Amino acid sequence: MSNKQIFGVYAAVLTPRHADESVNVVALRSLVEFLMDQGISRFAMNGATGEFCLTTPEQLRVILSTVNEVSAGTAEVLCGVGAAGTALAIELAAIAEACGAKGLLLPMPYFFPYQQDDLDSYCRVVAASTSLPILLYNLPQFTSGLDKETVRTLITEVPNIIGIKDSSGSLEILRDLTAHNVDACRIVGNDSALAPALIERVCDGVVSGVGCALPEAILALFAQAETTGSVEFERASTILNEFIEQLNEFPTPWGLKWILEARGVCKATFAQPVAQRRGAQAAAMAEWFAKWRIGVTHNIATSK
Repeated sequence: MSNKQIFGVYAAVLTPRHADESVNVVALRSLVEFLMDQGISRFAMNGATGEFCLTTPEQLRVILSTVNEVSAGTAEVLCGVGAAGTALAIELAAIAEACGAKGLLLPMPYFFPYQQDDLDSYCRVVAASTSLPILLYNLPQFTSGLDKETVRTLITEVPNIIGIKDSSGSLEILRDLTAHNVDACRIVGNDSALAPALIERVCDGVVSGVGCALPEAILALFAQAETTGSVEFERASTILNEFIEQLNEFPTPWGLKWILEARGVCKATFAQPVAQRRGAQAAAMAEWFAKWRIGVTHNIATSK
């Protein structure tokens, strides 16, 4: 059986929360319904966009059961099991498996820096605890980054590690897997890298933060994967880059939260106070988005 079991467009979904950081189920339902209405049926839950560092095991059960309920069990769910240590990652993996997740996203343990052999050992222990397929989750902005040799070794030696979601913004690992003909799911996790990855044909899919707030833009670009030299691909790529430029002014995933609020999907909530300057930035972005979206709506539609 090929490892290429995970492909296409997955939206990296926010986790709406109340002021006490509990999951806002009503808002999460609205968000999943919005995404499904936009044509998204694949979801990555509890990743960096979902602020996995805030999620308790019980909250993960709530998150996954809500997605299952809203989608009537039709959604394909990848579940992040990010943790600072092995025991919690294994517990989260067990919850994901019990809740019917299609696969796991395994970030490296966060906060402390680790060497590659530490990461190799960690991944093997977590993988041995579950029967679910696993995508390594390379997230060097927040955890120790994976080297291409470590990735290649884990995918070729551990049966249920079937690929990688690379959020580094670099194509080095995806190129390496391709060059070595490794049977692996090559998933882009950084929206800025999607167009280059499609052009080089080194990816099978994307887990997209932009796909949570502006899914039509990601779907339009991915729809042109086989025609990367076309005017439609260039147009879709330009639209995506313009949107990302605005998001880059904010911490992950604050900008996405404010865009979803501007679209009337769910209210933006945060685990910490929002400074006055940030609030002003958000208002300016919302004003920009309202005008910009009018101009690009037709272009997005014609790129699909």
